[in-house]
Amino acid sequence: MVSRAYSVAFQGVEARMVEVQCAVTAGLPAFSIVGLPDKAVSEARDRVRTALNSMAIALPSKRITVNLSPADLPKEGSHFDLPVAMALLAALDILPDDVTQNIVALGELSLDGTLVPVVGALPAAMAAAEHNRGLLCPAGSGAEAAWVGTTQVIAAATLGDVVRHYTGQNPLPPAEPGEVPDAPQGRDLRDVKGQERAKRALEIAAAGRHHLMFVGTPGSGKSMLAARLPSILPPLTPAEALETSMIHSLAGLLDEGGISRARPFREPHHTASMAAIIGGGRQAKPGEVSLAHNGVLFMDEFPEFPRTVLETLRQPIETGEVMIARANAHVKYPCRFMLVAAANPCKCGYLSDPDRACARVPHCGEDYLGRISGPLMDRFDLRVDVPPVAFTDLDLPAGGDSSVEVAARVAHARSVQATRYKDMDAMRVNADAEGDQLEKIATPDSEARALLVKAAERFNLSARGYHRVIRVARTIADLEGSDTVRKPHIAEAISFRLAGPAVS
Repeated sequence: MVSRAYSVAFQGVEARMVEVQCAVTAGLPAFSIVGLPDKAVSEARDRVRTALNSMAIALPSKRITVNLSPADLPKEGSHFDLPVAMALLAALDILPDDVTQNIVALGELSLDGTLVPVVGALPAAMAAAEHNRGLLCPAGSGAEAAWVGTTQVIAAATLGDVVRHYTGQNPLPPAEPGEVPDAPQGRDLRDVKGQERAKRALEIAAAGRHHLMFVGTPGSGKSMLAARLPSILPPLTPAEALETSMIHSLAGLLDEGGISRARPFREPHHTASMAAIIGGGRQAKPGEVSLAHNGVLFMDEFPEFPRTVLETLRQPIETGEVMIARANAHVKYPCRFMLVAAANPCKCGYLSDPDRACARVPHCGEDYLGRISGPLMDRFDLRVDVPPVAFTDLDLPAGGDSSVEVAARVAHARSVQATRYKDMDAMRVNADAEGDQLEKIATPDSEARALLVKAAERFNLSARGYHRVIRVARTIADLEGSDTVRKPHIAEAISFRLAGPAVS
């Protein structure tokens, strides 16, 4: 007789169902696992045997064969320990076979039978719900998995608890979804002295999820401005939180007993490799662009990143997804992020300062910012020159709007966009609008269109640049509560388009 249990194998954010078959047959005593397992899966037999011994369950002197089906799908990770143990317990008539066939199990076993939390509980719960099965997972993963409200999640601390639950001796209550409380926000936009234009650009970018680039001398406040961006962003919606947390679950970043509603803010160092930024490695793990999904990717010292890394950003920025192609895997991850880049105007950093600029002006700046290709620069919606702040200005009292006030305006603009795109799956904010839909929602009035046409001819805007100006103008109109895109909105959008190191 063959007993069955179910688990999942991960391919990107997709969890594919795996049938764990166990047969106990006559023959020389042996315990083998087949079905393309990796080293961690093959070692499951020793962990399972020892965990059962700790429960005073002795394995029979027979041949035990476990098959992971489909056999041509690579199986990786220690989360197969629990389903292997479940299938074996069903084969030994300790658990009912119909019980193990109606649940999806994942979890790592300690030698004493304790269940260790594993990555991927949230995608596994989604897969279980699609196949009308419940989910069994370690207690540490229950709060995360329970966010999928369409399936029952049982979170057990030990293998003994699992046996007692499914034999009716001591039933466990279903797990409850957990939410990580947001950390108190100590950084306020009012801390930044001056830089009103940069603050305005930050507000527009946050409202419409537009890509933003700061160019300025060292110490002008570029990183300080970017660090305050999370304080004005609205929290993740439940749907966005689920999407983002599925990626973070696969990366092992959900370790606080639940998921967070705070938007991701990723800031990789400029020495990061392409696999770290885009994703990859032996298991095709998500990179920083995917970990920043529905949030912010801040890249300081932008020209210092390797040219190959910068160029690979072009397609994810446009499509909102990244395909990691390897010899043994083709994995697709979502990556709709807001890119915020910061750069010095030249290698020495003081191109715009006549007292400190080097003797190579202007070639110093042309060579340095020339590391950023024209097509990549064309993808920035807002470009802002950040002038240096005099030390005498630092003693002035704080001015301008606080993060709370700006966040309220951003949240209102986002709610307008949520209503506008509620019937469109691929669009959520103005940065996503394209084609006929962009023409429909952001058609400028006659004066605004005349200004836009004149600017496009005068400054030779590309087709992409033309449409990005319209998107930014639509966001500016949303911030002002205007239904129509008017001339002042277009004028402000153009002014941000033409600032910075390149015009396109």
